[in-house]
Amino acid sequence: MKLPSLFRCSSLLALVLAAGLNTGCEKKDAGSNKKVVYTGPTVEVTNVLTLVSDSAKLQVRLTAPLEQTFETGDQIYPKGVKVIFYGNGGRTIVNTLSGKYGKFEKNKNLYTVRGDVRVRNEEKQQKMNTEEVFYDKAKAQIYTKPEMFVKVETLTEILTGYGLTANQDFSRYRIMKPEGIFTVDQSKTTQP
Repeated sequence: MKLPSLFRCSSLLALVLAAGLNTGCEKKDAGSNKKVVYTGPTVEVTNVLTLVSDSAKLQVRLTAPLEQTFETGDQIYPKGVKVIFYGNGGRTIVNTLSGKYGKFEKNKNLYTVRGDVRVRNEEKQQKMNTEEVFYDKAKAQIYTKPEMFVKVETLTEILTGYGLTANQDFSRYRIMKPEGIFTVDQSKTTQP
């Protein structure tokens, strides 16, 4: 009598094994064979120093703790960036631009700087603070979106408003929607 119960146990075991083998041989989902495309950086550089010159005269100095370059040629500065613009044949600092995050889009030749952005014209001692600014390398122009709040400080006044365009050295700028109290020099106004 013990033989039939042993036969039943071994038959049951064989059935369980066959069921396990059968499920292991099933086709995999078609989605699991999809190629994974890497979209991350192709190059990472730490303690970056990039110098741009024209006719052997320093024009721009870019420094950043980390630069990530992508296959498209775009670059990201996730730990901040500082750009110094030089004049007088590369001997004097004209302007500085810094922020907590930077991005360079190669196809547009455009830098985007975000997070506590500071622009400072050394000669005129004027500075600008905002949260996002764009630097168009080809046009040598610094600008913000029209809805971006900006604050400009000079030796004599503090100007606030929304939207700004300026030349590269920040010697000339325009606030699109100025706000606040402004000082007007009556001696320089003309009366009709």
